[in-house]
Amino acid sequence: MTTQPTATYHNWMTPRSQVAAGAILLAGIAGIMGCEDAAKKSVAHAAVPGSSIVSLQQGTPAPRVVLTGAKENTSSPPQLPPLPVFARKRQTLLMLPPAQRGSKEELIARVEQKFFSGEQNYKAGHLEAARKDFDEAVDWMLESGFDLNADAKLSELFHRVVDTVYADELQAFRAGDGFQEAPAVPAPIDEVAEMTFPVDPQLKERAEQAAKNLSHDLPLTVNDEVLSFLNFFQTPRGRAIVETGLRRAGRYRQMISRVLQEEGMPQDLIYLAQAESAFQPLALSRAGARGIWQFVAWRGNEYGLRHTWWVDERQDPEKATRAAARHLRDLYSMYGDWYLAMAAYNCGPGNVQKGIERTGYADFWELYKRNVLPRETKNYVPIIVALTLIAKDAAHYGIQVDPEPPVPTDVVKPGRAIDLRLVAETIDIDVETLRALNPSLLRLATPDDPSFELHLPAGSAQRFSAEIAEIPADKWVSWRRHRVEAGETLTSIGKKYHVTPVAIAAANNLEHGAALGPGEKLIIPATQAQTEIKRRLVSYRVRRGDTFLGIADRYAVSADDLRKWNHLKANRVSRGMVLRIYSLGGAPEARPARARSKTKKAARPATNVAQASPKPETKN
Repeated sequence: MTTQPTATYHNWMTPRSQVAAGAILLAGIAGIMGCEDAAKKSVAHAAVPGSSIVSLQQGTPAPRVVLTGAKENTSSPPQLPPLPVFARKRQTLLMLPPAQRGSKEELIARVEQKFFSGEQNYKAGHLEAARKDFDEAVDWMLESGFDLNADAKLSELFHRVVDTVYADELQAFRAGDGFQEAPAVPAPIDEVAEMTFPVDPQLKERAEQAAKNLSHDLPLTVNDEVLSFLNFFQTPRGRAIVETGLRRAGRYRQMISRVLQEEGMPQDLIYLAQAESAFQPLALSRAGARGIWQFVAWRGNEYGLRHTWWVDERQDPEKATRAAARHLRDLYSMYGDWYLAMAAYNCGPGNVQKGIERTGYADFWELYKRNVLPRETKNYVPIIVALTLIAKDAAHYGIQVDPEPPVPTDVVKPGRAIDLRLVAETIDIDVETLRALNPSLLRLATPDDPSFELHLPAGSAQRFSAEIAEIPADKWVSWRRHRVEAGETLTSIGKKYHVTPVAIAAANNLEHGAALGPGEKLIIPATQAQTEIKRRLVSYRVRRGDTFLGIADRYAVSADDLRKWNHLKANRVSRGMVLRIYSLGGAPEARPARARSKTKKAARPATNVAQASPKPETKN
């Protein structure tokens, strides 16, 4: 900014105007402070009932949370002395120099020092201290005010720090396939909600008659909109979706029924989950909603579902079911109507409220006819009703499936981070079975969280506890178990795991060169990662229907990081914006093309309960 020199202050500022200006300034400050105080609110979260668990390591008890509101200031404001009247003597208005941010060389020296400290902490095994050092080094550069891309030295330092930080973070939990996030599956609601199908006149009478004989605790309306989707679910594609959902429902039906009963909710709400995800815990929508109940990150967090780099509780079937039950209860209390509550679950209560205010009707079918709801939301409720009719009387619609049985599990608390491959090798199961029992885990390692609960096959908890005790707890993320096969020696096993035969012998109290018997289990003191994975810089152009949190989910990065990398102040993006993303392995795998119905009409991508930003309730 260019400044004009030698402007004299008292040429235009009289004593009276000085006092008036000061009073206005003080009033403005007081108003701002008052608004800030008024904005403070207390938030309470209902507790989830606990379960019987086996604790392997004594963890610190969870801190007791005490909710307090903002204290009201009842004291009268202090009496300020009268503002001084300046002397008549002319004084030159002095321009204050800009705040010093330090030189580029000073910034580089500070960052390199902090980065070196992080490296030392990492090598010493102090992972939390290392992460703090690395975070500060990156934050200092991003908040320095320098253009990191325009300066070669700063750009080189920034990319070196970021690449090394992520490489170290991965290696801290043994880099390799254990850090490729579990592949997601497309959420079926994305496909079904965009379709339209004609009504089969012969189906209408049969469906109406069947509905009269069904017991239900949610309304079952049979109209042309519902019949359209009943017709679709008779097609090969629609039948496959229904059969998949009914088959997988057997795995979760008992748990969902129990949670809905505990929360005082209708049992037929289970069919909402069937419509959303076909009971796939790894279901991912185009807008970033996850899990069998399709929460996006901010809505899930509102109902107590954590989402970190290691774990995403939206993919935990029981925790997500409880969160969905409480959210639906809140929505029903707003409208007193289950169809409106379901619609609000899909597109957000703000959109439903706008439709009611525009038409004066608090009735879903009236809002449907008057076209004031998003297209995907208009289809959402008929889809759920159609699936409910079929699921309650599948044989009537020519569908027969054998539901999967529920999978009983033991629950243990390891107390600290542990590699799932070590767990699997300890209790002799395959890793994929272990991952299926713990869908909330995003990587092949548990978080370093004493409260984390790990699900194991029923009857294996005691064996796991006994065998894992033979390995030092601080080695659970690096050491392995190996079952000896015929012909193997310490040397051949050492080559496989990149460790010396002497180290294996020492860890197992064996003589060097000792003969090994087939079936014998050895502790492998692995010390190095077999591969190194670094994050790649990806440039992503925001497209229609994208949300900030949805993009973060797709690339497995945190919202905080995505904001920092792109100098954003809020979780908002606009169409055409180009984002810098440091992603594992580059761009995520593209989804396979899906067959399109000839009668499908163009529509916007589906918007779910958590697919709309809270203020305002839109995808962006």
